[in-house]
Amino acid sequence: MSIYTDQAYLCSEQYRDDSNLCARITLHRRFCVNPYPWFRWVFDQLTAIPPRARVLEVGCGPAWLWQENAERIPAGWQILLSDLSPGMAARARANLSAGGRAIHFCQIDAQALPLASGDCDLLIANHMLYHVPDRARALAEMRRVLKPDGVLIAALSGDGHMAELDELLYRCVPHLGHPRNERELSGITLETAAAEFAPWFGETTVHFYTPNDLVVTEIEPIMAYIRSMHATSRASAADLARLHDQIAAIIASRGAMHITRVSGLVIARI
Repeated sequence: MSIYTDQAYLCSEQYRDDSNLCARITLHRRFCVNPYPWFRWVFDQLTAIPPRARVLEVGCGPAWLWQENAERIPAGWQILLSDLSPGMAARARANLSAGGRAIHFCQIDAQALPLASGDCDLLIANHMLYHVPDRARALAEMRRVLKPDGVLIAALSGDGHMAELDELLYRCVPHLGHPRNERELSGITLETAAAEFAPWFGETTVHFYTPNDLVVTEIEPIMAYIRSMHATSRASAADLARLHDQIAAIIASRGAMHITRVSGLVIARI
């Protein structure tokens, strides 16, 4: 089993709270060249969902999608936010507690959804499918709980995502292994998702968020991102110092570190 799909590790370490995820999203939010925020763009894709709908998000994390679109949520939506990690589900509840909406929260494994068949109009899986040990089982479950006209919206990364950062890590600290190896083991990207969804969904479209690259002018946000990764959990102080110096040299010589980012949505219909 890859560390990417080790549920015990994910719940107890990587996502026991939102600190690692916050380090990564901060880099994306501050330095993405696209002035239109990711979570606003994702919500834009929900316009075809009826004004009265049952909505489930699996892997909701800290519920940023709903925080950043609070004023856009239709009054008639019944929303259940869930995460495998109890810490994440608790953080989502805390983040939305002052919103005044009757949103429900629970801990859920996407491989065994505790909902009736045909219960949901919309199911959202935001950058979480590569953490599921048995994706076929999870996709079958998602198909089961969706209504005949229901929609699955899944956020995924694509080929070349964060490639410059991966190469930097491998060049400076090769003894830690190549960080892309773990992602590749998951076997799902924006480019491969349609074929994987095909047994359960009849219509699948892929939408890329563009422009999407990062132009990073500060060292510490990159270092915080690096420290949040499993690939660097065994890094020594000397390893991190080497990475810091290399990033500083890149920014000094080029004015910024350019990092390719490839992300988007797979929208699947039954």
